[in-house]
Amino acid sequence: MKIWASEHIFNHPWETVTNAAMQKYPNPMNPNVFGVDVLDRSVDTQGRLHSTRLLSAEWGLPAMAKSIIGVTRSCTYVQEHSVVDPKEKTFELKSTNISFTNLVSVDEKLTYKPHPQDPEKTVLTQEALISVKGISLSSYLESLMAKTISVNASKGREAMEWVIRRLNTEIEELAATARGSMRVPMAAAVADK
Repeated sequence: MKIWASEHIFNHPWETVTNAAMQKYPNPMNPNVFGVDVLDRSVDTQGRLHSTRLLSAEWGLPAMAKSIIGVTRSCTYVQEHSVVDPKEKTFELKSTNISFTNLVSVDEKLTYKPHPQDPEKTVLTQEALISVKGISLSSYLESLMAKTISVNASKGREAMEWVIRRLNTEIEELAATARGSMRVPMAAAVADK
């Protein structure tokens, strides 16, 4: 078993980061995730949003790892459950692979919270538990997968920034459109006098 952990600070408020995280896929930084299906979404009596999603991904295992594990395809499915608590300002996401579970399990947990000293920033705590079963060189493969998770986490943070920029651009465009449509009736009213 291999444990991987990371912490990152986003220079954006929790609401912005949470919104981006919910819209993270698809993105150009993580093209290996090619499908996201919402299986269930509900709000509980405490106002928390619960979501269960199925992610379809190309695992991207190196050829050597594929040959050791004995697989030719590397399309995998990941079940993701998340809880957004707007009152406590926490967003917790847990995911686990549901493909190749007889060989490999990867359980990942991400937690987004406002930075304790600066509410304009968000702290992401990320951890993964990797276990390769019944295969020689399992420790080596677990280390290899931890490195892959680390690289993908970095790409994921880049993707979050990309989504945030995209959302900000959309907001600016909507605001500009709204300002433009508000001016037209006022100009017409002035012209009618």
